Amino acid sequence: MPLDVEPAQPQQQQQALETDEEVKPEPAPKVERMKNPVAEFSGIDKITGRITSFDVYINETVQFGALQVTPRVCYSRPEAEEPKTDSFVEVDEITLDRKIRRIFTGWMFAESPGLNAVEHPVYDVWLKSCKAKSDVPAPDTAKSN
Repeated sequence: MPLDVEPAQPQQQQQALETDEEVKPEPAPKVERMKNPVAEFSGIDKITGRITSFDVYINETVQFGALQVTPRVCYSRPEAEEPKTDSFVEVDEITLDRKIRRIFTGWMFAESPGLNAVEHPVYDVWLKSCKAKSDVPAPDTAKSN
């Protein structure tokens, strides 16, 4: 049985538009990113299958196999907020003829490790988290001992 539906009156449509325009959602408060002094990475040696986690202080370099990993900044959010952890990282490879070749420069995202992980024939490296402190002694402490 066909239904008889009358089109909405232009006045009703205008009122509906005005009502929609009046209701505006509050803008979400801007969440502060926290700078952290330590970036935590994981790396896999594809030959042995061994996964290793390691901490690297910002602007310091740590060697993982034939790779040198240097985080330049590591941001996270407060624990009460949605997790979002990212780090700007440079990764160099030490070649067989002892030359250093840059193989990665860019942002890594802990929540999406496959998005910008370092993929190498032997090693993969990805960001796990950013931390305020580490069990590894800070570079200045290590030099003074």
